Amino acid sequence: MKQFIPEPLKAGDRIAILSPASIINPDYVEGAAATLRREGYEPVVMPHTLGAHGSFSGTADERVADLEAALSDPSVRAIVCSRGGYGAVHLLERIADHPSFSADPKWLVGFSDVSALHALWGSHDIVSVHSSMAKQLSKGNYDPRNRELFEILQAKAPKLTWGAEEGNRCGEATAKVAGGNLAVISALIGTPFNVIRKGDILLLEDIAEPIYKVERIMWQLRLAGVLANLAGLVVGHFTDYRPSRDHETMEQMIRKIVEPYSYPVAYGAPVGHIDNDNRPLLLNCRAHLSVTPQGSTLEYLF
Repeated sequence: MKQFIPEPLKAGDRIAILSPASIINPDYVEGAAATLRREGYEPVVMPHTLGAHGSFSGTADERVADLEAALSDPSVRAIVCSRGGYGAVHLLERIADHPSFSADPKWLVGFSDVSALHALWGSHDIVSVHSSMAKQLSKGNYDPRNRELFEILQAKAPKLTWGAEEGNRCGEATAKVAGGNLAVISALIGTPFNVIRKGDILLLEDIAEPIYKVERIMWQLRLAGVLANLAGLVVGHFTDYRPSRDHETMEQMIRKIVEPYSYPVAYGAPVGHIDNDNRPLLLNCRAHLSVTPQGSTLEYLF
């Protein structure tokens, strides 16, 4: 399996902050820039990061221009998305063949709607970081999640471990980790940016989706043969959802959908729209998943 790991960050490296989707609170960008500066990096706030065009941070042209400028600048070693929301999908086909993907891979940091950009990075087999963004970074250098993010960007890549959860299916798998926000990545199936490939470990999370809508997407994945061909499944948090009429939880519903398969399934991964505990992890990266009665571990393999 091919995988391209961006160069580890070092003191003095430039990190671009940009808004590929929705409007961002300027205070969060200012706070994130201050944290990066104290960590020894040089933050570069791109021209349209704090812009506004309807609900977006800028027109599609403006948002593409910021991303293209960050990709084209050899001094920029990482791209931190300020937030998600909606709109990253507008950029995919316009930036898909940028030469830096093959000549100069850079770190990408973000989650939620940024899953569309992780899929773009994945189409070029470039490792990226599923992580909280400007709001979390604004909490400072000593915040534990920010410390973990900096370790990953320095290619120290600690393994991710969490406790046992009801419904886990024990087992082991070694494969590429792919995925992110379920609504975003499922919409990319059948496109050049389909992030889910045969034999992957699939990571899922989402927010504010009723159970029946998530169930519909899971059935789509099952009927398309996606679920049958996984090496493993990691289920993060599904937050702010409405329970089903029969009071079934999201996890119970997912458990029924994947019951026919034998690969390991780990629920309760500390990933998703959860304040203070959205742990950073690597996507498009080979890893070893271990699910035991004591808990689950995702260890990255470089």
